[in-house]
Amino acid sequence: MTITSIDIYRLSIPMVPFTIATGTMDYAQNIFIRIHTSEGIYGVGECSAFPMIVGETQATCYAMAQDFALLWKGKDPLDIPERMKELHLFTAANSTIKSAFDMALYDLAAKVAALPLYRFLGGKNKKTLETDLTIGIGKPEHMAQQAVEFVQKGVRIIKVKLGKSPDEDIERVRRIREAVGPTIIIRIDANQGWDPAGAEKALLAMGQYTIQFCEQPMRTYYDYLLPALHEISPVPIMADESVYDHHDADRMIRTNSCSSVNIKLAKTGGILEAIAVNGHCEQHRIPCMMGGMLESRVALTAFAHFATAFDNIVFYDMDTCLLGHKADPVTGGVRYNGFFVELPDDIGIGADICEDYLNSLQKVRI
Repeated sequence: MTITSIDIYRLSIPMVPFTIATGTMDYAQNIFIRIHTSEGIYGVGECSAFPMIVGETQATCYAMAQDFALLWKGKDPLDIPERMKELHLFTAANSTIKSAFDMALYDLAAKVAALPLYRFLGGKNKKTLETDLTIGIGKPEHMAQQAVEFVQKGVRIIKVKLGKSPDEDIERVRRIREAVGPTIIIRIDANQGWDPAGAEKALLAMGQYTIQFCEQPMRTYYDYLLPALHEISPVPIMADESVYDHHDADRMIRTNSCSSVNIKLAKTGGILEAIAVNGHCEQHRIPCMMGGMLESRVALTAFAHFATAFDNIVFYDMDTCLLGHKADPVTGGVRYNGFFVELPDDIGIGADICEDYLNSLQKVRI
């Protein structure tokens, strides 16, 4: 089997504006690819550029994808480590667009094996994947009201975006906790927004509100301060932007900088490296969360397969398609049953983009 051609699409999905500490997104800057083979089988992959976090845009991903496609034409798609090694040698970083190519290879490999992706990855049984639902940054009173509306819809886990003013963030959390009561799980995500003094102030004050964990309280250039913060914080710290690969995971664990790690394929460059990150964390009894950017249900389905395959992934932040996407062009794939993500048993990833929608997109074939 060899790669004969690769289709690359600019998959822009309009959405309700979504605000985090580092900026606002009003559409999902996604790339969708299909890797075609000499056997007539194709694999699908998707990534979502989040420039404020990973440093890639849809335009840079679209351009880099064309270079990647040229590298892979005529080669074996089933040798995933070798194919990914070629991308890493060709360019540093660019993990977001690499993840779409990695995903398509795993989709192909699972299809050739006639297995759902989670079984191809070694998983045996389905898991219950209950996602949180995220509240973007806004006025404290508005966020508290939104939290109440979430609970009325059946949400049991709320993720709260913070990272602006520590004082106002403390007020946001206070109001939300008072509004939803003591039984709702609250997670917070500062998206690197606090400086060291602000992070310490916010986390010490929020301890009384029973927070499950705080994702990435400070910029990654303050990682050297995380061990001390982790030691005094009443809120467990989850490393997100501080962990792109298994080397980062090792550094965080050795320095006792976190209690858990958020795995996102847009950071790891795909499933291959995500397996290494999760394996290293599991070895040291550090649980992981499956997270994402603003992907469609194609990538979300791949996330669900990955989360299902590995027991060490125990937290699920898989609400990307509930964050105001105004279109759902996906066929097959996961479905939401309330706030539970249900994974089908189709072979491969089991999701694709409908042809009518693809025909409306900018596309290049390599």
